[in-house]
Amino acid sequence: MPIEMPSGVTASLEGRILTVKGPKGEQSMELPPLSSVNIDGQTIQVERSNDEKMQKAQHGLTRSLINNLVIGVTKGFTKELEVNGVGFKIRMEGKDLVMSLGFSHEIRYTIPEDVDVKVEKMDITVSGINKQRVGQIAAEIREFKKPEPYKGKGIKYKTERVVRKAGKSGK
Repeated sequence: MPIEMPSGVTASLEGRILTVKGPKGEQSMELPPLSSVNIDGQTIQVERSNDEKMQKAQHGLTRSLINNLVIGVTKGFTKELEVNGVGFKIRMEGKDLVMSLGFSHEIRYTIPEDVDVKVEKMDITVSGINKQRVGQIAAEIREFKKPEPYKGKGIKYKTERVVRKAGKSGK
């Protein structure tokens, strides 16, 4: 399945390094040894030499990664987190995310340069052009206080559903 590049996006191949440039920035990746890529105008085609199981797997992976590069430089990726809990507070101080999550101390998390983090009330939005980095940073922030099953307190993804448990029975 060919990857269609929108207008304003260019791709170049130098050796085994594929570089994609777009309105939001530039990304590059090293191609796996079993895959070959052809750039034809505004389409990118990933090909394999035979139908062995390993080559089929790498073919699909390579196509997905290249598609994520194209989406990243055009639209970008976002992950939204939600903080639930009485007394929990979050704020930005420069490039640090400062969280008060019920511990005896505040947690300071320094945001890397390649991702943007916005805080609005009790919501955290992580965005950037690299899908893996956005997901990794969101997972690291969530790790500070995972949602617990009894009251639902903690940091969770907006789309995540926390399965609630019943507490102790009264008698």
